[in-house]
Amino acid sequence: MSALPALVTLLALAFYFWTGIVVAQARAKYNIKAPAMTGNADFERTVRVQANTLEWLPLFLVSLWMFAMYWPAWIAAAIGVVWIVGRFMYMQGYIAAAEKRSMGFSVQGIAVAVLFLGALVGVIMSMVNNGIGS
Repeated sequence: MSALPALVTLLALAFYFWTGIVVAQARAKYNIKAPAMTGNADFERTVRVQANTLEWLPLFLVSLWMFAMYWPAWIAAAIGVVWIVGRFMYMQGYIAAAEKRSMGFSVQGIAVAVLFLGALVGVIMSMVNNGIGS
């Protein structure tokens, strides 16, 4: 198996780590003391970026690796990079204004849908070719 999905996994985790740094910087900028999660709309949008990224990580990572089991790993990795780019677009947009998050959210959502559906097709094809349950 190619190391490309592993590299994309590490890049996705690095992106998530970076969102934590951005939240810490926003805490300082807007003077929001832990454990508070509210108090400034700009800070709250920044926190939502990190939380939403965490919410999507399991679906993304499992779909990425299952896709890579049945299809060329470089394709899984390329779609994974699209997901990371979409998350970055989402972050940039959402931090600027809530209504600017849609494009990035759509990009990352489509990437996950492709990975998930590709994994599902791969599983079904494997079951058909190898006998159900093999």
